[in-house]
Amino acid sequence: MAASFEFLSAPLATDPGDEALGRCEALLAWRPPARLAARAPRLAWIQSLTAGVEHWLASPDLPPDALLTCARGVHRIQMPENILAALFLAAKDLPGIVLDQRERRWRRRVPDVLAGKTLGILGLGTIGAEVARKAAALEMRVIGTRRSPAPVAHAERVLGPEGTAEVLAEADFVLLLLPSTPLTRGLIDRKALALMKPGAWLLNFARGDLVVEADLVEAVTARRIAGAVLDVFTAEPLPPDSPLWRTEGVVVLPHVGGHHPRRDELVAGLWVDNLRRFAAGKALLHVVDRARGY
Repeated sequence: MAASFEFLSAPLATDPGDEALGRCEALLAWRPPARLAARAPRLAWIQSLTAGVEHWLASPDLPPDALLTCARGVHRIQMPENILAALFLAAKDLPGIVLDQRERRWRRRVPDVLAGKTLGILGLGTIGAEVARKAAALEMRVIGTRRSPAPVAHAERVLGPEGTAEVLAEADFVLLLLPSTPLTRGLIDRKALALMKPGAWLLNFARGDLVVEADLVEAVTARRIAGAVLDVFTAEPLPPDSPLWRTEGVVVLPHVGGHHPRRDELVAGLWVDNLRRFAAGKALLHVVDRARGY
């Protein structure tokens, strides 16, 4: 017999209400409603609209026994493309060229090349593996880290987290794709930045709290590294008084790395797939390990 569901919806900025939450067995949401654990005693499964779930795990309102699944994998196309754009932006000094046009200034340059450069990826998961595949087509050398250092196609060397310093020291471009966990927050600090090459670039498309922003501003200003392309920040929108806006060598992107014209459809597809599994009593996709934080 086919399962049937009653769907109750509420706009993002509103509360679903006690009556709806009291009957709820599955929830698709951006963030947990207030006092969710107390108001939804039947809740068995939560599907997050986002791949990152640190806001869920940090919430006292998260029911302790409900399965939490994330939207991992829906960024497989757009995120690697935007990361490639950041690589070209850094190597070819595209921001400088655009600024020259605004000033009607004809200044010829000698753009750097990506071929032969080393891309170090901290967090060689689904997105990192796709970036590695595309970077290899550009004749880049790829190294990186992941929690379980199994081989990854198109990556020359894959290390465990203990190999972070080695990757930082070798890479011409350091790409952050790590989740936000107690072990990764503040990972890129003054000490880590000091390990990077003077000509290296930092690219952060993961979570803003991986980087100690004051240390990064200091390193770029002092030219201890070449620069940074940042898509995520500790506070968003980035405050107008943040020194990142005015630090030469830092490119600020307004958290667009995961955007896709059809992103809602992609997440909806994952939700429907998981809903079918939930109804059939099958294992759900992308279950979050609360202990690990992702």
